[in-house]
Amino acid sequence: MIRIALVGAGAFGEKHLVGLKNIPDAEVVTVVSASEEESRKLAEPHGISDVSDSYEATLRRDDIDAVILTTPTPMHARQAIQAMDAGKHVEVEIPVADSWADAQAVMAKQRETGLVCMVGHTRRFNPSHQYVKQRIDAGEFAIQSMDVQTFFFRRTNTNAKGEPRSWTDHLLWHHSAHTIDIFQYMTGAKVVQANILQGPKHPELGIAMDQSIQMKTDQGQILTLALSFNNDGPLGTFFRYIGDTGTYIARYDDLVNGREEPIDVSQVDVSMNGIELQDREFIAAIKEGREPNGSVAQVLDCYRVIGELADSLEAQDGWS
Repeated sequence: MIRIALVGAGAFGEKHLVGLKNIPDAEVVTVVSASEEESRKLAEPHGISDVSDSYEATLRRDDIDAVILTTPTPMHARQAIQAMDAGKHVEVEIPVADSWADAQAVMAKQRETGLVCMVGHTRRFNPSHQYVKQRIDAGEFAIQSMDVQTFFFRRTNTNAKGEPRSWTDHLLWHHSAHTIDIFQYMTGAKVVQANILQGPKHPELGIAMDQSIQMKTDQGQILTLALSFNNDGPLGTFFRYIGDTGTYIARYDDLVNGREEPIDVSQVDVSMNGIELQDREFIAAIKEGREPNGSVAQVLDCYRVIGELADSLEAQDGWS
């Protein structure tokens, strides 16, 4: 049994608790948040009585093998490093950091400790994307280009539940990471050219609400990614895989072909819940003493690319 501390009582903490209930080898021992009240509010409906408001005290416990971090983005890198310093395996929600330097620091700590450090790049696990990857691995499909839309309506600082946030989400460091990673993962190639443009910054949130990103790999595949927090319509990220033998459109766990004909992905894995499948990989990697799919080493190049794009935006702002 792998004994887990779930750290962070927001929307994604809830998603992980739902998935972890279905994993026989996982036990959530405690829920940790900024206050015991917040922790208890999330823990009690899931039958968890142990709660805490101290991450540091939790890391000192001998009955904790691993932590799952669903805390605010600016805390991810520091808390992941703290976990490994305490001898705990760690799964940190996407993004691993909000700077290239911090991402590299997490990687360095994993190499130093040899512990499992996995990042929540859930698209690697959604059955819809797994189906496409299996076709690629079988030599039945090769990506020529990808067209992706990441659209939300977030003109106020709220989370996925519509609750107020104490920190500000970011299109580039968070939401583009899903797509940049899956683009390199699916193509098996490295991004060698990347461009970004962004619209005006929100007067209160202080972030750009619209971005456009274009990329090319060393094998010639291209990516076009549009991101918006201004979209008052269908919400989420929609992936169009354009290949040599067909087209696939993935909408979370649903998959259709280019003619919008549904594809059954219910038998691709043991669950249709991408978060659960991600957590299953984390637990299995710990028990088997191996590197997980989605390890910090595997996703690190995604953050190199994001760091380069962030530098490009700073240069654009300086020029303007």
